[in-house]
Amino acid sequence: MNTDTNQLFLAFGLTLFAGLATGIGSLLAFYTKQTNKKFLSGALGFSAGVMIYVSMIEIFVEARKSLEAYYGSPKGYWVTTIAFFLGIALIALIDKFVPSTENPHEMRDVKEMDKSEEKQSDLLRLGLFSALAIGIHNFPEGLASFASAMHDPALGYSIAIAIAIHNIPEGIAVSVPVYFATGDRKKAFMYSFLSGLSEPVGAIVGYLLLMRFFNDAISGIIFAAVAGIMVYISLDELLPTAEKYGEHHIAIYGLILGMMVMAVSLLLFA
Repeated sequence: MNTDTNQLFLAFGLTLFAGLATGIGSLLAFYTKQTNKKFLSGALGFSAGVMIYVSMIEIFVEARKSLEAYYGSPKGYWVTTIAFFLGIALIALIDKFVPSTENPHEMRDVKEMDKSEEKQSDLLRLGLFSALAIGIHNFPEGLASFASAMHDPALGYSIAIAIAIHNIPEGIAVSVPVYFATGDRKKAFMYSFLSGLSEPVGAIVGYLLLMRFFNDAISGIIFAAVAGIMVYISLDELLPTAEKYGEHHIAIYGLILGMMVMAVSLLLFA
């Protein structure tokens, strides 16, 4: 098996790992009496720090290099900047047309409800809609994780771990309402699990549609758009959720630690 094939399997494997972390969230919802909210807040902040730092310091810079090599300067820099904000626009449109799921912190409170206060069908509908919404949101994340791993495996590991942390509370958001509507742990886990599968699907679609046409221009545009997508996810989803789980400063300390860890890893593999 050649190096390119090995890297392809690694990229798919990392994307699959990141997506299926929703299953971890589902298991935590079932088998832990209480979520350690401060730890989860710090972990989400850490994930945001990794994604913001690597997007602005590494991915955007690599995109600019590729596009300037293809178009020259300053045109390449202009294309990089436009692609970055187009990535933000793409994920913002997804957010607009696919309403956000309920906050997983609030989902835990479903356990405290008397079933007579909420129809089981409403809970089931909430869980299924959460699974659909999360699946659509996770699709571009799969492309981001896959493209990063194809470009640089070390970078791919870091991004896959950050996305996996991000996906854990999403698994909670899907599984808890389904479980309390049906009483079926297997069904709740299945929907949570399936919502994470959209990430490797995003990787497969990205590979089939884009990889065969790869050159410096396509690579740079994808990377700049991926950087925009990850910055938006960090600011719109990760940090607000981190603050809802715990204290403001815990989320910020996690953010800074994530940036520091990402910076050190980039230095070590430079």
